[in-house]
Amino acid sequence: MSEQLKKNYFNKCNNKSWWVIFGILCAATFLTRFYKVLEPDHVCWDETHFGKMASWYINRTFFFDVHPPLGKMLIALSGKLSGYDGKFPFEKPGDKYNGTRYEGMRIFCTTLGALIIPLTFLSLWEMTQSLNATFIGTVLLLCDVGFLTLNRYILLDPILLFFMSCAIYGAFKVRSLTDSGQPPFSSCMILWQLFLGWSLACTMSVKFVGLFFVLFVGLRTLADLWNILGDISQPVTLTLKHLVGRSITLILWPIVLYVFFFWIHLTVLSKSGNGDGFYSSGFQARLEGNSLHNASAPRIVAYGALITLKNHRTGGGYLHSHHHLYPAGVGARQQQITTYTHKDDNNRWVIKPYDREQVEGVVVVRSGDLVRLTHAATGRNLHSHRERAPLSAKFMQVTGYGEDGIGDANDVWKIVITAGKDGDEIQTVRSKLMFIHYLQSCALTTTGKQLPKWGYEQQEVACNPNLRDKNALWNVEDNLYDELPKVSFEAYASGFLERFFESHAVMFQGNSGLKPKEGEVTSQPWQWPINYRGQFFSGSGHRIYLLGNPVVWWTNLIFLVIFFIIYIINAIREKRAEAFGKQVEGGAEKSLLNAAGWTFVGWTLHYVPFWAMGRVLYFHHYFPALVFSSMLTGILTEYLLISIKSFFNPELGKTVYHCVMGTIISTTVYSFYLFSPLAYGMSGPLAHEPNSTMSGLKWLESWEF
Repeated sequence: MSEQLKKNYFNKCNNKSWWVIFGILCAATFLTRFYKVLEPDHVCWDETHFGKMASWYINRTFFFDVHPPLGKMLIALSGKLSGYDGKFPFEKPGDKYNGTRYEGMRIFCTTLGALIIPLTFLSLWEMTQSLNATFIGTVLLLCDVGFLTLNRYILLDPILLFFMSCAIYGAFKVRSLTDSGQPPFSSCMILWQLFLGWSLACTMSVKFVGLFFVLFVGLRTLADLWNILGDISQPVTLTLKHLVGRSITLILWPIVLYVFFFWIHLTVLSKSGNGDGFYSSGFQARLEGNSLHNASAPRIVAYGALITLKNHRTGGGYLHSHHHLYPAGVGARQQQITTYTHKDDNNRWVIKPYDREQVEGVVVVRSGDLVRLTHAATGRNLHSHRERAPLSAKFMQVTGYGEDGIGDANDVWKIVITAGKDGDEIQTVRSKLMFIHYLQSCALTTTGKQLPKWGYEQQEVACNPNLRDKNALWNVEDNLYDELPKVSFEAYASGFLERFFESHAVMFQGNSGLKPKEGEVTSQPWQWPINYRGQFFSGSGHRIYLLGNPVVWWTNLIFLVIFFIIYIINAIREKRAEAFGKQVEGGAEKSLLNAAGWTFVGWTLHYVPFWAMGRVLYFHHYFPALVFSSMLTGILTEYLLISIKSFFNPELGKTVYHCVMGTIISTTVYSFYLFSPLAYGMSGPLAHEPNSTMSGLKWLESWEF
């Protein structure tokens, strides 16, 4: 950045109009975000999940969730500091709070959601140094009723979007300092890079979609380093210094923070909860109140022991059966065998020799033995045969068969320790086991597929002819047998790093396996940019409906297309100019187009990956991309207005410029006024019913308010 440009930059920062506009936008943000913030006074949409998780943090009860912990910990902290005692059940949307101190958590989330607006203003200014582009882009986000709605409740979204906005500001502040020639290890550069690294760590620690922004910052950093390397007036060592500085502040520092947040999470949640079953036996041994915590069991397994078998698959459950048969048309109509992630008496099995019911004395089970597993509660044996598994075509069905432990030859399994040898003792927790069917030569496994309602949505168990199945590994967890000495489970407990990595494996598995619940409103990525369908946050007499402001969203969509066209035209023009040996002029327009290009990259990274995801998706997943598309519209509007203005004489050009600006701002603000009831609450008939005050706003049939 030249000295003259730096001078212009600081002059603009000290300009009274800059501060007046910034102040007006901050005041408008405060008014729109906190108006009726405590209404409705009942649980809205996913407040049922994140309020419940805040309660578990306050009560130090362990739980399973598919997201990293920071957002939930901050919600819990805000609740604790504002007097919430962690006792409200958050059972379902619509439940009245009835005196529960929920206000602190909702106001905390709303505050972070509100701060996104001034951060967007600062980011746009950092990118463009154009007050008009900054103002338009910020107003679009300010006046989007969907963005307003999403940021006013006890949810992870306002926290995620806040940290992402901090990261956007930090990324472009670092770029400005780099362009101005700031040394790589100056205090100013290091502080802003540390701020950016902190923002990245926090964004990733709220939701894994924060990884999209990590990629954005990676691309932005590579661009900075490439520009530094291309400056032949500077030594190559300068690029290396910048690389070292950014490796520390933007890679190492965020990783340390990210791990630290998980350390807090695993330290605070020290008590057993209903999510324990997703985790390994060693993980559970660390949780107070868990059957494995401070417990003891025989070190080895003997015939006649009452055991539970835990699957080693990530998030795998316990081998389970119950008094229900497979339905007609699903293999043999015999007793169901599943895996279940919660502890239950139906997870217990008696291990017996294959050829008799009892043994005399203590006989240890060894690798290579032929055994039967009898379900303790029902007396049926674990059984397999040449019938197709319920969901997996190439696998064989596994059932419960027989009466009081008496069955047939298809109940016989060979127990094998992986990486062991025949004759090795079967040890509690430590031995990784496979159960090979003696007649069918297939391995007992869990496929990870969820059974329909007839199987109580538990996971399918089958017998796989491929004996290399990685999901066919099990370990003995509970081992009840009075004739053998017991050892403490403390010896099996996992350390922090083991629990850290296991937590991630379980979260990734849970994320990829998310399926819609019955009656749940889901959506597809193609629907999001066109604002095809919204979602009810509250469906009582005080209705809240998450839907984007159509004026903002459809304008953003048009400008995404316009940017693509302009970018192609400019690329062709620059290429032709280069061929004729002409110098392409820079200036404000090129700077604006460059900034627009980066917002387009941000939008692409936060939208396109969802097309490849197999998990269930929701409308609110688009809102990080919305931030970038609104910024793009603001920047591109200014770019187009400057270009149009050049076709007229100065006086007429100025008039046209201000008329268009006035039209854009007034239309956006008026559309916010029209659609604001969707965010603040509607009552009376629905839009498609007679005498509804909202009927004129139902522009698409797919809108349900």
